[in-house]
Amino acid sequence: MPNENNKRTAEEEKALNEWLPITSSRNAKWWYSTFHNVTAMVGAGVLSLPYAVASLGWGPGVAVLILSWVITLYTLWQMVEMHEMVPGKRFDRYHELGQHAFGEKLGLWIVVPQQLIVDIGADIVYMVTGGKSLQKIQALVCKDCKPFRLTYFIMIFGSVHFVLSHLPNFNSISLISLAAAVMSLSYSTVAWTASLGRGVVENVDYTPRGTTATDRAFDFFSALGDIAFAYAGHNVVLEIQATIPSTPERPSKKPMWKGVIFAYIVVAACYFPVALCGFYVFGRSVEDNILISLERPTWLIVAANAFVIVHVIGSYQVYAMPVFDMIETFLLKKLHFKPSWTLRFFTRNIYVGLTMLIAMTFPFFGGLLGFFGGFALAPTTYFLPCIMWLVLYKPKKFSLSWFNNWICIVLGVILMILAPIGGLRSIILSSKNYRFFS
Repeated sequence: MPNENNKRTAEEEKALNEWLPITSSRNAKWWYSTFHNVTAMVGAGVLSLPYAVASLGWGPGVAVLILSWVITLYTLWQMVEMHEMVPGKRFDRYHELGQHAFGEKLGLWIVVPQQLIVDIGADIVYMVTGGKSLQKIQALVCKDCKPFRLTYFIMIFGSVHFVLSHLPNFNSISLISLAAAVMSLSYSTVAWTASLGRGVVENVDYTPRGTTATDRAFDFFSALGDIAFAYAGHNVVLEIQATIPSTPERPSKKPMWKGVIFAYIVVAACYFPVALCGFYVFGRSVEDNILISLERPTWLIVAANAFVIVHVIGSYQVYAMPVFDMIETFLLKKLHFKPSWTLRFFTRNIYVGLTMLIAMTFPFFGGLLGFFGGFALAPTTYFLPCIMWLVLYKPKKFSLSWFNNWICIVLGVILMILAPIGGLRSIILSSKNYRFFS
């Protein structure tokens, strides 16, 4: 009898996993990994990179960009390797790997709050970005029209997600993610080519932003968070890998890593030209969204903002899917709700509504990037994978792997401490002249 109960429980568990968003479909190809990762990374963050470099200056700006690209590729490789480090088992979710490394309860408390902050924070920022891009299009296309509040544009952007959020799993958003990845490369190309086409502004100034030493220090901290935000894909990488089929002869890490390499080539093609060309043309006067600094040619800037809107629609869905999975897992496995369309309808609509409401209330684009970038992205992207690697693989002391991981941990902790300080100050300064729902 106990065996029958155990069997029934295992069958129920299998049925639930086949319904949950992350584990319900495992037929993804390696190129799914490419465009999911591009969509996850090249989002709102790329448009703030020239502003970040303007706060850091040429030397530190280029150094931080390159270091971030190298470090995050290294930590992403570690996560891909750890996905199936236990024979016959897959760590389909970030927190499952955390539980394996730190224990059932501690792992959950270490990973889940940080992952939720990143995923929900990214979705809030994408709401703001989508709304601002719609507002920019209206201002460019209809110069004589009465300007509408940003709140309304965020509501228009958010309304799309009340429909798209009901797609069941990661593979079902593949076409949206592909379109988003193509758009990211498109608007990044528009941003840096239009900047070069405009030409360097008169009396361009390349000294770091800020009028006082204090301002420059806080802007420096915030810029670190902006760049950290640009490499946020780690928070969904295990969930993306979970959609790829795996056999002992061909484990999922091979196609996944192939997809990651291609994704990082696209990321470099987007980030470095935008960051460096934008700063080269506008210097310290560049806006926190490079497209706001560009006014001509009008049709090209309108197109670029339209590309941004399509992209952040896809990005929102990529970051929302792990949150939906967590919510639905909790409701099904802990509170014993039955899998149903009604359950998804209410939970997902409530999530979209809440992220839209928060975005309408606090649309501080640059400050949000800096704050979320440092507070939660530094651990989950820069050093938590390294700590897990040290705990699980135990590399020999003073070996190359040991040194690499400790360097990443130290740099990540510094980033985690400094970046939120600048971001929070930016939010406070912006809020002085801000009315709620303006």
